Amino acid sequence: MEINNIKIGDKETRVPIIQGGMGVGVSLSGLASAVAREGGIGIISAAQIGFKEEDFERNPNEANIRAMKKEIIKAKEQANGGIIGVNIMVAMDLYDEYVEASIESGADLIISGAGLPMKLPGLVKGSDIKIAPIVSSKKAANVILKMWDRHYGRTADLVVIEGPKAGGHLGFSKDDLEKDIAVDEIIPQVKEVVATYEEKYNKKIYVIVAGGVYDGKDINRVMSLGADGVQMATRFVATEECDAHINFKKAYIDSKKDDIVIVSSPVGMPGRAIRNPFVKRTLEGRIPVKKCYRCISKCEPATTPYCITKALINSVNGDVDNGLIFCGENAYRVNEMTTVKQLIGQLINEMK
Repeated sequence: MEINNIKIGDKETRVPIIQGGMGVGVSLSGLASAVAREGGIGIISAAQIGFKEEDFERNPNEANIRAMKKEIIKAKEQANGGIIGVNIMVAMDLYDEYVEASIESGADLIISGAGLPMKLPGLVKGSDIKIAPIVSSKKAANVILKMWDRHYGRTADLVVIEGPKAGGHLGFSKDDLEKDIAVDEIIPQVKEVVATYEEKYNKKIYVIVAGGVYDGKDINRVMSLGADGVQMATRFVATEECDAHINFKKAYIDSKKDDIVIVSSPVGMPGRAIRNPFVKRTLEGRIPVKKCYRCISKCEPATTPYCITKALINSVNGDVDNGLIFCGENAYRVNEMTTVKQLIGQLINEMK
């Protein structure tokens, strides 16, 4: 199949692959810049990005914004002119400040989900940064693009369709997940919505598919249905350049199919993770929160089932038995360490 390029401003990919943003600390400048160097789009996750800063425990918000800027600048320096983007969840506290920090630091793209990024065009007004909402249905795409058009006179540069097989937080109910809805069914529906705004704004709006895309065969399949590219996260975890601890990567490599489960997240959305001692403890009852890191705007420390920030920091730092390990449905298929260069080369060969 012909390999399409994705244009982000005056830059262009060599492969139609976006590396999905993975927080906390799984996709920072190391992974993102490696992907960008190979011609893909590297994504830094904003979620509690400052957890390594010395003052994170005292001033998490300040530490996060500072780290956000540092990681973007570092990634751009190491990307050899490649494309660097950020993933910012709508549900995050200080959402506006993360957007501002991304613009100031020179990020090329903002991908935003975990809620509807209704005000994103207003926040980036006057900048050259490109914007992409994450949607899980035709309805969500229609609501967002209609709102952006009416209130800001702008449309998306990309639209990321995240299917139910994705990792981390999912934009589907548990009932929908049990129905095993295929992302393939959503692609033509979203394409129909996007076409209206492509015509109105006389521009290409790239449709990117995420969730369950594992190999070149999967890439070919979704692109044959009209996608312009894919977003992949799980495959990039077991790479040397991934910013997570080796124990986190080994958890993917050692996982079995039955270990991949749906969990309830304090964010209020279902999520997909690897079943481990921590996940088992969450099923036994509430894990009291000792400190609030103000990561999610609607979180109530007194009632939340556990602190998701602490759980994610533990796992990315290597304490996987006491942490939450988000993953995609195909994590169990990852069985060895590799490099970003080797992985992308393999994917491209599989597409031929």
